[in-house]
Amino acid sequence: MPGTLYLCATPIGNLQDMTPRVVETLRMVDVIAAEDTRNSIKLLNHFDIHTSMTSYHEYNKVEKAGQLAEQLRTGKNIALITDAGTPAISDPGEVLVKLCQQEGIPVTSLPGPSACITALTLSGLSTRRFCFEGFLPGEKKERREILEELAAESRTIILYEAPHHLVRTLEELREALGERRLTLCRELTKKFETVMPTTLGKALEYYKAQEPRGEYVLVLEGRNREEKRREEIAAWEGVSLEEHMARYESQGLDRKEAMKQVAKDRGCSKREIYARLNGLA
Repeated sequence: MPGTLYLCATPIGNLQDMTPRVVETLRMVDVIAAEDTRNSIKLLNHFDIHTSMTSYHEYNKVEKAGQLAEQLRTGKNIALITDAGTPAISDPGEVLVKLCQQEGIPVTSLPGPSACITALTLSGLSTRRFCFEGFLPGEKKERREILEELAAESRTIILYEAPHHLVRTLEELREALGERRLTLCRELTKKFETVMPTTLGKALEYYKAQEPRGEYVLVLEGRNREEKRREEIAAWEGVSLEEHMARYESQGLDRKEAMKQVAKDRGCSKREIYARLNGLA
């Protein structure tokens, strides 16, 4: 029988957030796969855990995932931890989890701290619908495409950012999204935890004058859905009904389905579209 991969959430700042279940599991497993063994040894020493560690990080995630999966296949139990928070969230652990799922190796998660969820709950913004983007990509084209997608996103948006990139990211977000409400979180769960409800413009002004310090979680207001819908409808004002219909019919939709889609695009009833097309309105 194969062993089990345990995804163990570790504190994001306050060591008292470590759960007894995680401590017990880290003592019980055969190996702990850690993002940075130099950082994790401090955590293990604090809780008197002496299980052997191996490194598993962004730069060896593919090759090492295969090695860890092989150990799991032979019956060893492995715990995966990240530097802080929940493994596999914006983290190379997702590669190992995917491989284990593909090979039928049992995976279980021991829930605990997560910076993105902690920041969301503190933000004062809508928590009913949200999306997590993690760190924006460094590659210019991909970064631009992601920013364009975020500009249309109506859900609350959660991002991570390092201090030395914060001002640039705030500038790009404001340019792409316009003025939005924003809550900036840093040093979460630590003594000097900071939660700053503000706007993109005010945050940019502040951090151009004050050097950013610490890792940041940015929680951004989503685009107003009614405003977005009005703009979508307005985009069709310069297109005739006949041309609008022709676009959908050329895609293979019959006339009835095309009218239904046109009505949806224009924010009116199908009956109104029918009447206008047939000179009845």
